[in-house]
Amino acid sequence: MAEDRGGMVSNENEAAAGPPAQPPRAPGIAGLSAPYRVVAALALGAVAVTACWHLALVFLHVAPSNTVGKQHARTVDDWIYPEFEQNWKLFAPNPLQQNIAVEARAQVRTGAGELTTTGWCDLSAADADAIRHNPLPSHTQQNELRRAWDFFTGSHDEDNKPNGDRGALSETYLQRIAVARLTRSGPGAGGGAGDRILRIQLRSATTSVAAPPWSAEKTDTQTYYRELPWWTVPTV
Repeated sequence: MAEDRGGMVSNENEAAAGPPAQPPRAPGIAGLSAPYRVVAALALGAVAVTACWHLALVFLHVAPSNTVGKQHARTVDDWIYPEFEQNWKLFAPNPLQQNIAVEARAQVRTGAGELTTTGWCDLSAADADAIRHNPLPSHTQQNELRRAWDFFTGSHDEDNKPNGDRGALSETYLQRIAVARLTRSGPGAGGGAGDRILRIQLRSATTSVAAPPWSAEKTDTQTYYRELPWWTVPTV
């Protein structure tokens, strides 16, 4: 009886102690189940391959002319332009001396069926307002519109006709940005209920920076405009 009583006490103590503690889970990917580890490894591998591919093509784009870059020039250009284009204007010895604003207007079919043309909207001013007093402005606000306009002017002549293979690409890129900005600007620009942008037109307003007060230099500060033709917006 004593032995039985002792066994009962032991069993009661084991029950009170609960199930045995599980070993600690390994941190990171090692703690996942086998299928999830495979998925995570494939995802990390894809990210690493994409990053290496991007860095390699950017390097070939900015590197001096070489055999590999010439052999794969088409591939490099297709990947770089227009979103990843590189330039060295930060180190240019001759800084820009003009303020160039990009403006746009649209021909809109309203929800009521009316055809209206909006006034000119200063897209560059909207970007400047978002940047001003912002300690961490986005790359898009600082560079997207400016680089898109530079891309267009660099691939077109003074009559706004393409002078190279990238002319059509620059037009599509600039048009896409303008439509997105005008749509966000609210009613009357394609942002109202039922409004649809049919055509858009862009122009640049170029004004030379005035000479400082202490300088005897005379500067023409009149604003000069360069208007592009109307572009039809593709229907989706």
